[in-house]
Amino acid sequence: MDLFPIFLKIAARPCMVIGAGNLAESKIESLRTAHAKVTVIAPAARPSIVDLAVAGEIEWQQREYVDGDLAGQFLVVAATDNAAVNRAVYHEATQKNVICNAVDDPPFCDFYFPSVVRRGDLQIAISTAGASPALSQRLRKEINAQLPLDAGDWLSDLGDLRREVTQMEPLNEERRWLLHQLAQREVCGYDGCPSRVMAREHALTNPLPERKS
Repeated sequence: MDLFPIFLKIAARPCMVIGAGNLAESKIESLRTAHAKVTVIAPAARPSIVDLAVAGEIEWQQREYVDGDLAGQFLVVAATDNAAVNRAVYHEATQKNVICNAVDDPPFCDFYFPSVVRRGDLQIAISTAGASPALSQRLRKEINAQLPLDAGDWLSDLGDLRREVTQMEPLNEERRWLLHQLAQREVCGYDGCPSRVMAREHALTNPLPERKS
């Protein structure tokens, strides 16, 4: 199966989860981590989900799903323990052009939740296109064990330095070369960091063009 891998910005976008049990809990948390506006529809919910609703972190509509609930939604997760309900959600989503994931039912998914390794803004996502979530989880554990714990901090410093470089140098092959070199080096936050010194020295050889008055 050919999938299009992307990292999608869903902050403040309306996203719905049908169901509020074991299947739904981790999906709700994933959407919240991405700062989506989450609405949950389910007649009953796990205590942790109830707590989120009470705290105003999500909206919980305590009832069964009915056709028409997906109006205005950007994304929906069908996570009930009833396959017929999940597929009904998928069919409505298809009609309304809402992207849908029916948990543990690959033919009724427009996208899959990957296994993710996180270090700050660094994310490594693994998908088997629904063929074997267990394999995705195994690979996630292996990568997680090998990835340094401070990789997120390093990426944050590298991102700051990249922004400095893009302000000092024009968009050309020389700047591109420098950014690739920096991505292979130790980068730290202090002003005298060798990588920062290297970047400033390189900028002298590749300055921005002078603005015409």
